[in-house]
Amino acid sequence: MKCVVGLGNPGATYALTRHNVGFLVVDALAERAGKPVKLVEREALTGRITVGDEAVLLVKPQTYMNASGQAVAPLCAKYGVNPQRDLLAVVDDVALPFGRLRLRGKGSSGGHNGLKSLAAQLKTESYARLRVGIGPEHPVRDLAGFVLGAFSGAERSALPELTARAADAVETWIQQGLEPAMARFNA
Repeated sequence: MKCVVGLGNPGATYALTRHNVGFLVVDALAERAGKPVKLVEREALTGRITVGDEAVLLVKPQTYMNASGQAVAPLCAKYGVNPQRDLLAVVDDVALPFGRLRLRGKGSSGGHNGLKSLAAQLKTESYARLRVGIGPEHPVRDLAGFVLGAFSGAERSALPELTARAADAVETWIQQGLEPAMARFNA
C-alpha cells in the first residue's frame, strides 16, 4: 500500500490558505477516484483509493502542520507503510515560484515544520516529498502571515490546474516510480 499525505492545517479558517496546498492535492486525488477523505483515524482524516493496481491511503493530518508526524507515524505503523518506499508527503514550498513542482526521494525539511515533524516521528528523512510552489512574486516581511494567508485572486484561478498537475505527479509516482515522476514534473 502507498500512502500519500497532504500536509496542512485543519478547520475552515485555513481551508484555502497557501499552507494547505497539500490538503488540496489530496482532495483532488480523492475527487478523481470518487472517494472522500473523511474517515477519522488516529489524528487524521483518511480515505482509500486505487491508482492503477495500487491501493493508496490518502491522509490529511488534523494535528496542525507542526505536529503532522504525530498523525502520520502511527498510520504508517498500522498499515505497514515503509516510509522509504511507500510514503509521499505533499507540501507547500515558499522558496519555489507559485505553480512549480519539485519531487524528491529524500532530503532535509528545508525549514518546513511539517516535514520536520514527519522526520522526527518517522525517524528518517528518506521518504518522498512533492513540494508545490507557493512563492511570492516579491519579498514578504511576514512569511508566516504569507503562508497562512489566503490565495490571491489570480492564484485561486490557477489552483485547479496546479492541483491537477500535482495530482498527476502523485499518480505517476504511484504507477511508474520516483525517477519517471521526477523527470516529467521537475522540469
